Amino acid sequence: MNEISLQGLAIVTGAGQGIGRVIAVRLLQAGCRVLAVGRTQSKLEGLAEEAGVTEDQVTIASVDIQDSSVVEQVVQVAKEQHGEIAYLVNAAGILAPSKLLETGVDALTETIAVNFTSTLVVTQIVARVMAEQKAGAIVTIGSNSGTTPRTGLGAYPASKAGLAHAMKCLGLELAEYGVRCNIVSPGSTDTPMQQSFQTSASGLDRVLKGDANLWRLGIPLGRMADPQDVANIVLFLLSDMARHITMENIVIDGGATLGAR
Repeated sequence: MNEISLQGLAIVTGAGQGIGRVIAVRLLQAGCRVLAVGRTQSKLEGLAEEAGVTEDQVTIASVDIQDSSVVEQVVQVAKEQHGEIAYLVNAAGILAPSKLLETGVDALTETIAVNFTSTLVVTQIVARVMAEQKAGAIVTIGSNSGTTPRTGLGAYPASKAGLAHAMKCLGLELAEYGVRCNIVSPGSTDTPMQQSFQTSASGLDRVLKGDANLWRLGIPLGRMADPQDVANIVLFLLSDMARHITMENIVIDGGATLGAR
């Protein structure tokens, strides 16, 4: 049961799977209407049933966030239908594992385009609405690899580092309008993205206990994060309990980066 109650429209990108889907479900259970954004229609279905709410609380938008003109149209329609946009959660992202030294131009370009540029553009579009209404809260999913160097993750760490700093700058600009902007940066989390490059029990063991060859410490708390762990902090940051918190980057990694920022 949710202890946090929220009202109004929440836009969630990357709502089809992983952390984004769990956040969308939790927002529905907390009392929000949710505009669920994702590239694949089928992955966006079933949110209302999963959350135990009526279908009219969910609107699905099968959109690639790289198409800014379509995103703008979707946000405009949402504004017209709901009056205000209360929350934005940026959870869309991609990972193409490889050594950065060996990452090709196409992989670099796509990773930066999705994780940084497109996410920032989506935020700009929604933030302009929030600034006009002088209310709103934004949370963006970052990564602990954006605060601590990692090998084997291609351009992903750099894309998340840049995104986190952009969100802090945007939060500074939005403060005068009463709009808050924060980042939640998970470490290893039990999601399809994590599973895509952790294919065996030995892979899990390396995540939990560390791997000197990869300069990874391991996780002092001894487990991977569950997406619910991330959703808990996201809902808190969106709520009035966090009304005096903005431009913060909260890392949820079980101590894997030793509190380094």
